[in-house]
Amino acid sequence: MFGTEREFVRWLQRQAPARAPGVRLGIGDDAALVEIRRGCELILTTDLSIEGVHFLPHLHPPRAVGHRALARSLSDVAAMGGTPRYALISMAISARTSRAWLKEFYAGVFALAQRFAVTVVGGDAAFVPGRMLIDVTVAGEVKRGKAIRRSGACPGDQLFVSGRLGLSALGLRWTQMKANAAHLPKRTGWPELAKREMHDAFRAHFYPEPRCALGLFLSEKNLASSLIDLSDGLSTDLTRLCEASNVGARVWADRIPVPDIPAGSKPGSLRAMDLALNGGEDYELLFSVPPRKAAQITDIFKGVPLHCIGEISRSKDILLVLPNGKPAPLSAAGYDHFAKVSSMSRGHGAKSR
Repeated sequence: MFGTEREFVRWLQRQAPARAPGVRLGIGDDAALVEIRRGCELILTTDLSIEGVHFLPHLHPPRAVGHRALARSLSDVAAMGGTPRYALISMAISARTSRAWLKEFYAGVFALAQRFAVTVVGGDAAFVPGRMLIDVTVAGEVKRGKAIRRSGACPGDQLFVSGRLGLSALGLRWTQMKANAAHLPKRTGWPELAKREMHDAFRAHFYPEPRCALGLFLSEKNLASSLIDLSDGLSTDLTRLCEASNVGARVWADRIPVPDIPAGSKPGSLRAMDLALNGGEDYELLFSVPPRKAAQITDIFKGVPLHCIGEISRSKDILLVLPNGKPAPLSAAGYDHFAKVSSMSRGHGAKSR
C-alpha cells in the first residue's frame, strides 16, 4: 500500500501525460482546469463501480476493473454522439487492497484512456473497512446542436444495434462456472464453446469496447434520431428509449445478433436470446434512423457489424416478433439496481452484474 496520500498523488501524476490538449491544471491541486472549445457543448457523466455489484475480486482482475470502470462512462459519451476528453477517478479503497492491485487497476484505466485520447485530470481517494467503491466522472464535448438524445425517435424510424448482444453476460457466466468447476458435478451440461466465441465473450465482459467512433459518426452525419448505449440489456434500454420518445417498437427476434452457443449443448440457464435481451453490460449502441437515411447505415462500421433489428411504432407497445411472425410483449427484464435491492429486502441473495 502507498505510505501517504502525498505519495499516492505523486505516483498518479507520473502515470498521467505531462501535457495534454486543453489541460491547464491537472492532478495535484484542489480542482482541475480545462479549456472548453467554442462552438461545443460539454457532456458530463458519472458512473459507480461497486465491489460485489459491478465486479467480484475473485473473478475480475484489477486491470479489467479499471478498464470497465472507465469504459462505462466513455460509453455514455458515445451514446450522446460526443467525444470524451477528461476523466476524474475517485475511490473508496478497501483497507485490504494491495498496492499491486491499485497499480494494475490504474494500468487498466490509463491504457484505455490513452487509446481514446482521454486525460485523467484528478479524483479523490479514501480508505474504508468494507467494500471498495469506484466513481468515474468523464467530461466530453459535442458540437453545438449535434448531441443525440434518447427522446428523438419517431414512428417509422428503423432500429439499429451495433455488435453482438449477450456476449458480456456469456463471458461472465462462463467465467463463474469455470471458477466453480471444482465444486460442480462432473457432468454439468456446460457447452464446449468454440475458442473464438470464448475469446469474444471474455473480451466483451472484461474489456468492453466503447463505441465512441460510431456515436461520433452518427452525430456528425446527423443520421440518428435517438441513441442509447446498452448497459442493462436490450429489453430494458429499448424500453427507456421508447419511454423517452413517447413511442413503441417492433423488434424481429431473428434479426437480433445473439451469441453463438452450439445447438443442443446449452444448459437451460444459457439461452442465447435471453442473454441478448436481458444480459446487460454489452455497451453497444442502440439507435433509430429515419427511413430516408437508413440506406446510409452500412452493414459494418470500422469493423463493427450494424444490424437493423426493428422499427419504431406509433403505439406505445414494445413487441418482439417471433420467427413464426407472431408478436409477443417484450418486457423490460434486464438489470435494474432498484429491483435488486427490493429483491434482497425480501430475502433473496445478492447477485453480481
